[in-house]
Amino acid sequence: MEQQENYHAANNQSSAGGVQTYMEQENDWDRDLLLDPAWEKQQRKTFTAWCNSHLRKAGTQIENIEEDFRDGLKLMLLLEVISGERLPKPERGKMRVHKINNVNKALDFIASKGVKLVSIGAEEIVDGNAKMTLGMIWTIILRFAIQDISVEETSAKEGLLLWCQRKTAPYKNVNVQNFHISWKDGLAFNALIHRHRPDLIDYDSLRKDDPVTNLNNAFEVAEKHLDIPKMLDAEDIVNTARPDEKAIMTYVSSFYHAFSGAQKAETAANRICKVLAVNQENEQMMEDYEKLASDLLEWIRRTIPWLENRTQEKTVNDMQAKQEDFRDYRCVHKPPKVQEKCQLEISFNTLQTKLRLSNRPAFMPSEGRLVSDINGAWHTLEGAEKGYEEWILSEIRRLERLEHLAEKFHQKAAIHESWTDGKEAMLTQKDYETSTLSEVKALLRKHEAFESDLAAHQDRVEQIAAIAQELNELDYYDSASVNARCQKICDQWDVLGALTQSRKESLERTEKQLESIDELYLEYAKRAAPFNNWMEGAMEDLQDMFIVHNIEEIQGLITAHEQFKSTLTEANKEREAIQSIQAEVQKIAQSNGIKLSGANPYTTITPESIDSKWEKAMAMVPLRDNALQDELNKQNSNDTLRATFATQANTVGAYIQEKMEEIGRISIEMNGTLEDQLTNLKEYQKSIMSYMPEINKLEGYHQLIQEALIFDNQYTSYTMEHLRVGWEQLLTTIARTINEVENQILTRDAKGISQEQLYEYRASFNHFDKVRGPSSGACLISLGYDGDGEFARIMGIVDPNGTGAVTFQAFIDFMSTETTDTDTADQVIASFKILAADKNYITAEELRRELPPDQAEYCIARMAPYTGPDAVPGALDYMSFSTALYGESDL
Repeated sequence: MEQQENYHAANNQSSAGGVQTYMEQENDWDRDLLLDPAWEKQQRKTFTAWCNSHLRKAGTQIENIEEDFRDGLKLMLLLEVISGERLPKPERGKMRVHKINNVNKALDFIASKGVKLVSIGAEEIVDGNAKMTLGMIWTIILRFAIQDISVEETSAKEGLLLWCQRKTAPYKNVNVQNFHISWKDGLAFNALIHRHRPDLIDYDSLRKDDPVTNLNNAFEVAEKHLDIPKMLDAEDIVNTARPDEKAIMTYVSSFYHAFSGAQKAETAANRICKVLAVNQENEQMMEDYEKLASDLLEWIRRTIPWLENRTQEKTVNDMQAKQEDFRDYRCVHKPPKVQEKCQLEISFNTLQTKLRLSNRPAFMPSEGRLVSDINGAWHTLEGAEKGYEEWILSEIRRLERLEHLAEKFHQKAAIHESWTDGKEAMLTQKDYETSTLSEVKALLRKHEAFESDLAAHQDRVEQIAAIAQELNELDYYDSASVNARCQKICDQWDVLGALTQSRKESLERTEKQLESIDELYLEYAKRAAPFNNWMEGAMEDLQDMFIVHNIEEIQGLITAHEQFKSTLTEANKEREAIQSIQAEVQKIAQSNGIKLSGANPYTTITPESIDSKWEKAMAMVPLRDNALQDELNKQNSNDTLRATFATQANTVGAYIQEKMEEIGRISIEMNGTLEDQLTNLKEYQKSIMSYMPEINKLEGYHQLIQEALIFDNQYTSYTMEHLRVGWEQLLTTIARTINEVENQILTRDAKGISQEQLYEYRASFNHFDKVRGPSSGACLISLGYDGDGEFARIMGIVDPNGTGAVTFQAFIDFMSTETTDTDTADQVIASFKILAADKNYITAEELRRELPPDQAEYCIARMAPYTGPDAVPGALDYMSFSTALYGESDL
């Protein structure tokens, strides 16, 4: 007896956990000592059938549960059958003490399995106490038929209930919530059988309003085809308000054990399906990335040659058309590609996260399609854009300058050609041969005046040649005709010089024959010619075209014009003095009775022509005033446009800077659940996108600035290019932040991390980041790690390249890896081995039977033939396939 007590004490000490497990169940049984008669009837039948289902394996059975266990012999036999262990040898005597000793041996064995028996003694069993006997059998059922049931981290009763709910979930009119009322209509029993053996039950033919038929159908099929004895009576269940829970649980546990083999196969199949689904999804994401990367690179490849094309146009209008095409590219064609590039980076990051979470190797894109390759090509594209825009503007300036120079050239050439018209004929005439001395002297003086005029026109010829040279240097498209006209003018000028010299020599030979002529005529001619040339130059300047780019330049022209107008008074005095000479000639002729021919022999410049040119010049002055004022107004308007653009640019630039700093703070200070953070970030992104009209307004101002050919702006340091890049960076930063949260959600769901764990990881990461270095040991101790060696190990994982920078994603991967479990290649191989019934290979028929169609065909297409010594035709190698899923895979 003392030995028995020591055995109980040691057993209780070694199984403290088991004691707590059964305490509540045994206390419940104590409270149920006054058992409902209907329940007692159900328990008698159910427990008797359950015991016989095991005793028949030993070739015996019981008829009356409280009578047949009184001597302890069949009770010990029952325990040996269900446990597979040998109990102490029973005593064969018929005395009461022998029976009590046998029952105690059985009770001791039950206690050794971690079961604390309360209020159940050997004497009650030997005396045939029905309540105590039923309680003892229920304890045995709990320990050996229900305790070891485990479904998704729940066990015993809860695990069995969860198993029933999962198996019957797809069936109409079935809602398993307990082990009493939920089973009264019999549909749940039929659903369990149909789920595992659909060939045995025609579920759709069953009616909820016929529970007796339903129950009997399930009981008969289970007994006939599943070797589960009939443990319940349909009428007792239907006629009882609340069927006995222990009887139902005992009977349902028999179904669980009958289908446990199928359960293992289903679990294995589910694991394989999960792994294959992850692989298929990853492959699709890889294909999508490759296609998107190829399309984007192809677009960049096609676009860069267009941006690098420097084919020159002939006119400003043609170049402005190119500028408009480039503006259309920037505003219409490029923005979608910016979004594609951002989406490409997000897809790549998401894919790598999913691969890392599922223990797959990192994705390596095809050669030339890395994110860095995309960024490199994009950088080249943006460089080409900048160069192309600068080239267009410089070309517009060049062509504008060329058109101005060409028009100026043709204007000066026309004036010069008009002046030279008839000069060759005049210089080649022989009029001096038949003239009198006075006429010859007059011709000589006239020739001197012509030489003066010729010298005055030398500057214009040099200007014409200089303009032609500049047009050649600027690659003017019609340089050939300009050069031809310039060459003709120069050749003619040389001819005029030679003819002038020749005529002068001819006149000088007869100079001795000349007499003094009227000095007044000579003075008139000498003063009229320069004045006439000055007037022609003034009119030429007044008609001269101008091009300016700012207020300072136009104000300079206005100042020069005002200075010119200030000289008009003196010029008018010179005109009046020249005209007074002619008046004096008339006065002298009249005084001396001299008959004049009517023309000054020394010049062709008449007083009338001087007055006419003077009037024309004076009429041009207000026109020039108006033209300069119009240009001043234009430059003032351009300055206003600069200020308008600068105001908007400064506002947009400050907004972008503010939001960049704000998103930086948000990414650090995010609170709430990940879903809340994701929602808030998307609302924040939506708020940022609502600012797009301000960007478009700025683009409109920028277009007006370019159309006005404004190339500088002293009111702002921002350029449109900088603001575009800043805006794109802001949108990309927000998108990347959203993607980080989405990846954290993926990590949390895949690793089974709770929201509280994520908060703890974030706090640990922030603290870890602060204390890295001399005080990192305290951080490690707070996280449950100890020593410098642990710190070095962790840093080797989260910062393998030794950069000194640890991302939160790397930290959370480390923490989740330390605390959670994931599928491995060995687990997948084990799952396939179950489906293959422990064979080293699997057949296509087995895969199609155990897996969904698409995943079965996926495996069949990728599994290599099995070549082991036990191979059969059609055998497939699931081991190498499983290993490939977690290593290098030829996708």
